[in-house]
Amino acid sequence: MEAFEPISTLVVPENPTPRARYPFVDVHSHQWRPPDEAALQELLDAMDAMNMGTMVNLSGGSGEGLRAMVAAMEGRRPGRFVVFANLDFEGIDDPDWGRNAADQLSADVESGARGLKIFKNLGLSVQDGSGARVPVDDPRLDAVWARAGDLGIPVLIHSADPRQFWMPHDSTNEKWLELKLRPRRKRSDTDPAPFEQIIEEQHNVFRKHPETVFINAHLGWFGNDLGTLGRLMDEMPNMYVGIGAVLYEFGRQPRAARTFFEEYQDRVLFGKDSWAPEEYPYYFRTLETADEYFDYYRKYHAMWKLYGLDLPDPVLRKLYYENALRIIPGLDPSLFPTAN
Repeated sequence: MEAFEPISTLVVPENPTPRARYPFVDVHSHQWRPPDEAALQELLDAMDAMNMGTMVNLSGGSGEGLRAMVAAMEGRRPGRFVVFANLDFEGIDDPDWGRNAADQLSADVESGARGLKIFKNLGLSVQDGSGARVPVDDPRLDAVWARAGDLGIPVLIHSADPRQFWMPHDSTNEKWLELKLRPRRKRSDTDPAPFEQIIEEQHNVFRKHPETVFINAHLGWFGNDLGTLGRLMDEMPNMYVGIGAVLYEFGRQPRAARTFFEEYQDRVLFGKDSWAPEEYPYYFRTLETADEYFDYYRKYHAMWKLYGLDLPDPVLRKLYYENALRIIPGLDPSLFPTAN
């Protein structure tokens, strides 16, 4: 097979956007180890260059590890970093696990955690003592969800993976290349469960705990079906969404996406996911400009081009920082402009 990497000859306005129009909160970042002073300054320099006001590190751990992460990041640069706690599912068969996990979350918040991050292992790979998959809506976790609501902290949760990972890996699958290059990402209805089942488990949690704020990562994997996503948000007003790692979805449907971002402007938050400073400008350009037909940064995610949404300033401000300031405790509002 011959290589085919066409370069577009289309002549259209181009507005590369290396810096966000407004300071922003990245609600979906991962720093896996407490950084030393040099690494922290390197992070800050990159943040300043792109106009990031605050980074939310979702990989804080729990207990002593959480305290070390908070001290290394928020303790050294107050306001510029906040840290979310994580759950440890070890011992989930213990009848007291739920209460103990909720109490540990309270202790972690006392130690400086500003929220709770649930990784996709819940629903995919976490097992109980019998070897059974622990579903996202397992009642043993109810005490944790309720405690987050009592503490006034959000839960940022990633459940399942893109629906295409469950579809046949054939020439009709638009993620064929990604699955070819990353075959371990392929799923099936028995590995470990149908996509629809895992997503419904997540939504069951949102419905059961209406007093808890949930930030559904990756547009809840409905970035390719914004109509359904909107109906779900109408049904569950405690569900917010983050845009991390799904730029390729809303960037290919600029009119529908702009309508969605405007209609749900109070409940969409900016997040990138993987820490790669050179990739953020693609987000800024898609959100802020009306540019047409420009490249996405990772071809195996999406072979198609992106288009700018040209979002209005009031919507951008909410997306970039106002919504985060409203639902994540401990953010420093002085780092962000007052809305007009």
